[in-house]
Amino acid sequence: MALALLFAGAAAVASAREDGSAPRAAGAPAPDSADAGFARDMAVHHQQAVEMSFIVRDRTEDEDVRRLAYDIANTQANQRGMLLGWLDLWGLPKVAGGDRPPMAWMGGGEGDGGHEHGGHEHGGHQPDRGNDGVLMAGMASRAELERLGRLDGKQAEVFYLQLMTDHHKGGVAMAEACASRCAVPVEQRLAQGMVEGQQSELGIMRDMLTERKARPRS
Repeated sequence: MALALLFAGAAAVASAREDGSAPRAAGAPAPDSADAGFARDMAVHHQQAVEMSFIVRDRTEDEDVRRLAYDIANTQANQRGMLLGWLDLWGLPKVAGGDRPPMAWMGGGEGDGGHEHGGHEHGGHQPDRGNDGVLMAGMASRAELERLGRLDGKQAEVFYLQLMTDHHKGGVAMAEACASRCAVPVEQRLAQGMVEGQQSELGIMRDMLTERKARPRS
């Protein structure tokens, strides 16, 4: 009987993990918490920044842009690994269930960061609900990524810097929200580090656009 119960329990755990509902770790954040929402959404946000950075490194010979792209890709890939690792540690799915939209954890309830954190000042370009791959504030559309992949030289540099400026503004708004709403101290510290790092890079990208006689998108 004991062995039967043991095997039944193991089968239940295995089944739960297969359908994405792994047992939640003791003391872990709730699935709909700011901690879980930030980890999920920022992992997706970061993945696109890495993708854009690899695209531009193949489209320009400019060492300053290539160095910036490498730094962004390296930093955000590492941070993404940490966020996904925490979700695994907490026993939480990497994709939100139900109809809950991305960024709803920020408190706006609209899936776009809400009025509290969204908008052009902090949120970058707002999500296009017609979609085209735009899930969160600041993210580039599929059409924009395809255009970046077709450009070369200075045109690629300018468009990358503009896209990444929008992307960072959306990322800073999300990280600020986690810094004030998340309950896990190490995640709060990571979020605050993202705010500081990406704000610094926003200044660098503004100067690089000015050098190319361009400016961020309005």
